[in-house]
Amino acid sequence: MVARTSVAGAQVRLEFANRHGAAPVHFGAVRVALAGDDGSTLPGTDRVVTFGGAEQVVLQPGTRLVSDHVDLAVGPLTKLAISVYLPGETPTETVDGIGLESHFVAQGNRTADTALPGAERGSAYFWLRGITVPAHPQGGAIIAFGDSITEGYATTPGANHAWPELLAERLQADPALAGWSVINTGISGNRVLRPGAGEAALARFTEDVLSRPGARWVVVLESINDINMTIMPSMPASQRATAEAIIAGLDQLVTRARLHGLKIAGGTVLPTGGLPFWSEEGEAMRQAVNTWIRTSGRFDAVIDFDAATRDPADPLRINPAFDPGDHVHPNDAGNRAMADAVPLGMLRD
Repeated sequence: MVARTSVAGAQVRLEFANRHGAAPVHFGAVRVALAGDDGSTLPGTDRVVTFGGAEQVVLQPGTRLVSDHVDLAVGPLTKLAISVYLPGETPTETVDGIGLESHFVAQGNRTADTALPGAERGSAYFWLRGITVPAHPQGGAIIAFGDSITEGYATTPGANHAWPELLAERLQADPALAGWSVINTGISGNRVLRPGAGEAALARFTEDVLSRPGARWVVVLESINDINMTIMPSMPASQRATAEAIIAGLDQLVTRARLHGLKIAGGTVLPTGGLPFWSEEGEAMRQAVNTWIRTSGRFDAVIDFDAATRDPADPLRINPAFDPGDHVHPNDAGNRAMADAVPLGMLRD
């Protein structure tokens, strides 16, 4: 698996989770190295990963494992190759199926190989929950919490063009902010109020935000799926939401973030005009949610993703230059506009 870090450091730690698994997962070997553009490992950078000194470990259902510190110098915005050997048949129930980075699957313990010619190639993350790089004490972690738009659904695979990754690049370009990392916890299909593709935002907020080491800010961009599921034809009443319920859910996220000492920024919801099931009812819900985000005063900062991505000639639609054709998910250029909309001054206060 290939994953990119944000900040520079002399060590890394890996964290794995069997969050949704019903069976133990046996790791026969785990290694980490700097990754080349093709996913191969760079010579001289391969390191064995241990857990309490042990090279083999069992990840029990519903649990997490954090590795020992690994002495591996990484620069800012560095891609790592994480290799895992599974000695036996293993169900993959905890997985991000839209990883946007490559993974390679081959038979046997190939964790020390620099490349895997002929391996099955895909783009998912299995069990990998995070990579920690001890960094500058003046920085911290920004958690990007959202749905497929935050995950980077319509961006170029392998290019790291989702808005959280592009925000990380902005931070690294500013020496005063280079200690800040960005953690992308976007899940495609995520909703505020109800489960769908994964747990509801209200249910996963503790695990995906509040328990992250070094977290100081969270940026929330949620609710478009709550709205779309409400207006989608033939959707049962049990899946419908109201603007008031969405706002109450977002307000709970604000309260919980503050309870744990985090600052929270609210991202306005992007337009979806052009969807086959777009409706005035759904648009009224979006406008109500955005008005609350902009004017309630509940957030420590507001990021107007709506204004950054909408079509100036038709504000109910995404800018044509940012629309890959589905009228929902911004392309690479749209994600750049979203990253540029984040006011870096909020980190200097």
